[in-house]
Amino acid sequence: MLFNSYEFIFAFLPIVFIVYFYLNSKRMVLGAKIWLVLASLFFYSYWNIIYLPLILLSIFVNYGVGISLVNSDKIRKLSSKTILTFGIVFNLGLLGYFKYTDFFLENFNGIFETNIPLPHIILPLGISFFTFTQIAFLVDAYKKEAKEYNIFNYMLFVTYFPHLLAGPILHHKEMMPQFASKYNYIKNYRNIALGLFIFSIGLFKKVVIADTFAVWANAGFDTATTLNLIEAWATSLSYTFQLYFDFSGYTDMAIGISLMFNIKLPINFNSPYKALSIQDFWRRWHMTLSRFLRDYLYIPLGGNRKGNIRTYVNLITTFLLGGLWHGAGWTFIIWGLLHGIALAIHRFWQSLGFRMNKILAWFITFNFINITWIFFRAKDFESAMKVLSSMFSLNNIVLPEKYFKFLSQYNEIYFRFGEVYDNILGKSNTTVFIIVGFIIVLAFKNSMENMINFKANYFNLFLSFSFIIYCIFQLNKISEFLYFNF
Repeated sequence: MLFNSYEFIFAFLPIVFIVYFYLNSKRMVLGAKIWLVLASLFFYSYWNIIYLPLILLSIFVNYGVGISLVNSDKIRKLSSKTILTFGIVFNLGLLGYFKYTDFFLENFNGIFETNIPLPHIILPLGISFFTFTQIAFLVDAYKKEAKEYNIFNYMLFVTYFPHLLAGPILHHKEMMPQFASKYNYIKNYRNIALGLFIFSIGLFKKVVIADTFAVWANAGFDTATTLNLIEAWATSLSYTFQLYFDFSGYTDMAIGISLMFNIKLPINFNSPYKALSIQDFWRRWHMTLSRFLRDYLYIPLGGNRKGNIRTYVNLITTFLLGGLWHGAGWTFIIWGLLHGIALAIHRFWQSLGFRMNKILAWFITFNFINITWIFFRAKDFESAMKVLSSMFSLNNIVLPEKYFKFLSQYNEIYFRFGEVYDNILGKSNTTVFIIVGFIIVLAFKNSMENMINFKANYFNLFLSFSFIIYCIFQLNKISEFLYFNF
């Protein structure tokens, strides 16, 4: 089920909210938790009920492993490390089968010239997120930093519907105390108002901004056979903004919905396109994934504790695997590798004590991010090179005649007059949207800053409902979130 759908806004969310707080008002706390679990499982299986057994299997196995880790001192036959290894192998095996089987078989066929048929397995929604969430729980249980004896509490932690399909990636120790707090069993009208406010911002980001950029990005990457220089830059920038407003929009909606239930999800975005370095970018973008990669991959590999060369290798390895986590394809691996190399270069630059002008630092950082997103988005290497080569080619420059008549003497010499955005289905408003995109991400406060300064007044109430009502009239087309595919 999509947050940006009539079924969710007018049926699912109101019913779940009303019943949950009604049960709590009758002191049926366990009943309220079970209701939230059942609602979350319905939310998940609404897309395809065939994958309901999969998430239940994952939950029950991980719960059993977690219990074993908590009680590992009482189990003499198996060490806690063996139990943890089994849990991680199970989770990665499940993720690997559904996400990477086709990829590995396709490459095996190519290398060894075999003809093994591809099963074309449909990727279950949210499998990367609920898998990472549970791996984090198992590692924390192994370290004796988390424990859970109640199956319903654990199911609620994993399936809690606001974060289930696309994050944020949660920690057991930051969520369960909130579900256990008696103060959260009562409706908090300020949290409801704040939740609606943040939800409306996220909905507007997705429906109005991201989906508008999606038209040009999809046409440029998937439909157009050739791109002129301006179209190529418009294609890459459209996807850069689409991805940000799409994913941060989902996160805003998740945080807003959760606030209505008095549960605070961790911040996942902090104006990442304002970053002045690649390290700064990863401290601002998909922050819960960055935290997971740091705590459960980079640091166990040795982090920065074993010398500079090993640190660079650990950075590149971490982001190489982070790229593979995002998708089963060589373009994702290239994207992760480029980011890992960039982080290693940045660390080396820092070690030399050099400083860079802030404007230049932002320009280099943003353009690196924009260019590498091309590999993240492209279906294959050829598509990526189609966009990338056109961005830096001076052989196909098209300019609108009405704005550049004074250059007519150079027409057909250095450029040609024509429809600038014809190949990506764009018009003059494409330029306007790109400029507005820059203004929003660079000049405006982000959602979390607005949340901190929120005041429950008539203006914010009007703003929230204006956003929601406008977006409701735009929900006639199905538009899934990009990170559902990861």
